[in-house]
This record gives sequence, C-alpha cells and structure tokens, in this order.
Amino acid sequence: MAAKGLFDNLRAVPANQDGDGFFSALYLFDRAKGQRPLAGLDEAGRGPLAGPLVAAAVILPEGFDCAEINDSKKLSALDREKAFKIVTSNALHWAFEVIGPAEVDRLNPLAASMLAMAESLAKLPVKPKLALVDGNRCPETGCHCLAVVKGDSKSLSIAAASIVAKVIRDNLMLEEHKRFPAYGFDRHKGYGTKEHLRALAEHGPSPIHRLSYRGVRPETPAEPTGPKREPTLF
Repeated sequence: MAAKGLFDNLRAVPANQDGDGFFSALYLFDRAKGQRPLAGLDEAGRGPLAGPLVAAAVILPEGFDCAEINDSKKLSALDREKAFKIVTSNALHWAFEVIGPAEVDRLNPLAASMLAMAESLAKLPVKPKLALVDGNRCPETGCHCLAVVKGDSKSLSIAAASIVAKVIRDNLMLEEHKRFPAYGFDRHKGYGTKEHLRALAEHGPSPIHRLSYRGVRPETPAEPTGPKREPTLF
C-alpha cells in the first residue's frame, strides 16, 4: 500500500450527530462490523445479453476512507476509472474472477455470480474474518459472509468491489467490440438496448452472446433494457 496515496485520497466529511469522527457513512458501516480483515464482494454483468460476468473481492486498509469510492452505478465512466485506480493502488488486497457467457448459460446468472464471487474471494492471499456481499444471499466460501441488500451504496468495501468488477468488465467489452463491432458493445456493454436488439435481429447472436437469455434467440423477443444513463462529462 502506498501511504502517500492513502492520505492523498482521504476525505473528511461532517461528523454525525454522535460526533463519531469525520468519516463517510460507507466507512462507518464497515467499521461498525468490527471484524478485520474485512472484504467486500460484488459482481457486474448479471443482466447483459452478451459478454462475461465479473466479480471482485477487495480488502481495504484499516482507517481508509475516500469520497471518490461509491456505488459504481452512481459514478460516471470517467469517475469509475479514477476510483478504480484509487482502489487498486491503496487496497491491501484485491482480486477478480471472470465467468464467460457459455458458463453463465450453463449455470444460470445467479449461480454464476455466486461462483464468481466465491472464486474472487478465494484468490485473495489472506482469508478475511468477514466478507460483506452485495445482495440478499451469500456464496459458499470458507469464511463468514454477510449479505447486504444494496450493499454497494452502504459499504465502502462493497462499493470498492463494485467499481473493480464494473471497470474490468467494461474494459473487456471494449475489447470484444474490436472483435464484433457490428453490435455496438463499446456503447451498451452488452445490455439489451434498442441498438443492441436491432443488431441481434440483423446479425444474429455472436460467439459471446448468452444463448439462454430472452431476446438473444429470434424466437424469444425482449423489451429493451439497460443501465441508467450516465452523465456526460465531455
């Protein structure tokens, strides 16, 4: 861990009504658990029609807080990239796991996300005493896990994991766009947008499409879906 980076990225926020320090609510959520080392787990890419599912596990240093780290869905692409660099340069340990589209088809999206989170946790060089998991259920792991609904907006560690998983997956989809430019993966990252569904209707599924998903096969049309529009910074 780079000490300079740690203190450069520490941000003070107003103390709560109990006068409990100058840390963010996300940091205080993790600190209240009292168990260290503590890992955050999250995944990205359960809903898209194409591409991999990615999960990440992150252990942040004791006392580390950073205003730039938040739920990845609340950050613009540019802010996610900045936060990714902060997380990966300051985390004590971080790891990720990629599950390909064929394996997502074979397992189903939920099982694939559980497997990816368990594998990313297993890649950490130390075993955490507690893993906070985004969602309402936990993967099977060798350590104590706690499911946190909407955890990426409550826990600093889960938010950090959400950023790592999302940025890695988005970058993988940018690479897939080079292989299959007709689908526009660089813009929608595999989600079922109108543009994506039109490309599917014209070209059929690519090798990275999830064939079990409604809307990928011609006989199973789907309504356009996708992530919330992100703010344009440039």
